[in-house]
Amino acid sequence: MFFELIRLQYLKSVRSTSFAKSVLTNIFLGFVVLLLLFYVVGAGLLLKTIIEKLAEGQDPLTVLNSYLIYFFLMEFMYRYFIQQLPVVELESLLHLPIGKSKIMHILLLRSFISPINIIALLLFLPFGVQVILPVSGAIGLIGWIGSIVLTSWILHWFMLWFKQRFEDSTIGLLIVVAVLFLGSGSSYMGWFNLGEIMKPVFDLSEATPIPVIVLAFLFVASYWLCFKYYFNNAYLEDLSAEENVRFTDQSIGFFSRFGLAGEMANLEWKLIIRHKKSRTYLMLSGFFLLYGLIFYTNPVYASDEGVSTIFIFVGVFITGIFMIQYGQLFLSWNSGNFDFFLNRRGGVEELIRGKYLLFISVSVVCFLASVPYVYFGWQILAVHFATFLFNVGILVHAIIYLALWKPKPMDLNKGAMFNYEGVGAAQWLMVIPMMVLPYLIYLPFSFLVSDYAGLIALSVCGILGIIFFKPLAKLNVQRVMQNKYEISSSFRQEL
Repeated sequence: MFFELIRLQYLKSVRSTSFAKSVLTNIFLGFVVLLLLFYVVGAGLLLKTIIEKLAEGQDPLTVLNSYLIYFFLMEFMYRYFIQQLPVVELESLLHLPIGKSKIMHILLLRSFISPINIIALLLFLPFGVQVILPVSGAIGLIGWIGSIVLTSWILHWFMLWFKQRFEDSTIGLLIVVAVLFLGSGSSYMGWFNLGEIMKPVFDLSEATPIPVIVLAFLFVASYWLCFKYYFNNAYLEDLSAEENVRFTDQSIGFFSRFGLAGEMANLEWKLIIRHKKSRTYLMLSGFFLLYGLIFYTNPVYASDEGVSTIFIFVGVFITGIFMIQYGQLFLSWNSGNFDFFLNRRGGVEELIRGKYLLFISVSVVCFLASVPYVYFGWQILAVHFATFLFNVGILVHAIIYLALWKPKPMDLNKGAMFNYEGVGAAQWLMVIPMMVLPYLIYLPFSFLVSDYAGLIALSVCGILGIIFFKPLAKLNVQRVMQNKYEISSSFRQEL
């Protein structure tokens, strides 16, 4: 049955109208994956040297064992955003005369065949060969690398269960945030050192097989937990009901004050929270609000007088991240129902105005959420305020203008990671206005007068953009209306 299902999957792929496009995409992605794995192997070969330079005079193995838990915390995060759920074909298989347990086993085992599951092996095996093999022999090496690989694989099954159980709930998001803060923040704040707590487990694995045996038991238990949950919840009526009912009545009352444009903004909000790809963009926007911690806590970027130049980019990124990420696929989000708006009087214009309203509203929320950065200095708050005004007054129009250059269709139910549907040349060029426009205004005033004069110039440009918002937005509306039939035709192309 395993090979029969593989054959059916193969026939489904080669008979698809987009087979050639999928092959080219997979070849490109395969090349990228091989390149990344090559970098992982290179990092593994240099890991011993890096640790010796960073922790001079200390045993590299002892240092690595005390920090391994942070690797697994990072793995938890990237698995959460990248790892795919193996439920794509459930609806096409459950009605067939095949045992449901066989289908579940096949889908789960197929999900295990992933480059993510060999990252830990490729990264730490070279280090083990260099450091552990000469001292403890092959048994010690197998015990140590086995404990690491098994921990990584346990995370694989746990994440499949976790995402299916909590992906669309506030509890799931709170758990991810708690893992991030308690894992990395505990050591930074001096509460407790999580690495030292877990260090004895990896130290013991080099000398005795007990940790490997325990982890192997946990590996089997985590697989069984995942299997039982999928088996007990895989029913056609549950899959369809989950897709059709979830978040049906979620609206933002504030938008109702803006007439039809507000209704369109509410419709766009429902689109975001109902579909997997758009929901991922929203979650990433919240996650990237922490981006400033990389720069504002780094003494390299500290400045006794004025503002560090890099902070302008950080401010633009933090206060406009949703607008930048979601806005780059401006009309592609509506590729499945664009004809509906096209056939309504004023439908396209109100759709665009509703998107503007949504972008600005979320940017306001991002700015308010970034206010606590004032802890690092009042100049940080000034940077965020100036870049926020610039984002909603100027940058939003530039992003939408580029996004309207030959928009492409996409499937909203697919994940966001390694999914390039809707992405064209315009999306790659989007970084130019984000990087260049703020500095074209800020740098001349910063060099000739002062850094704060540059911030005032950014704020003034943003305020002028807000004052003349209607004529600037009208330019993008007219651009859509002039090319509406071409856009509609491109959206009818089969993915």
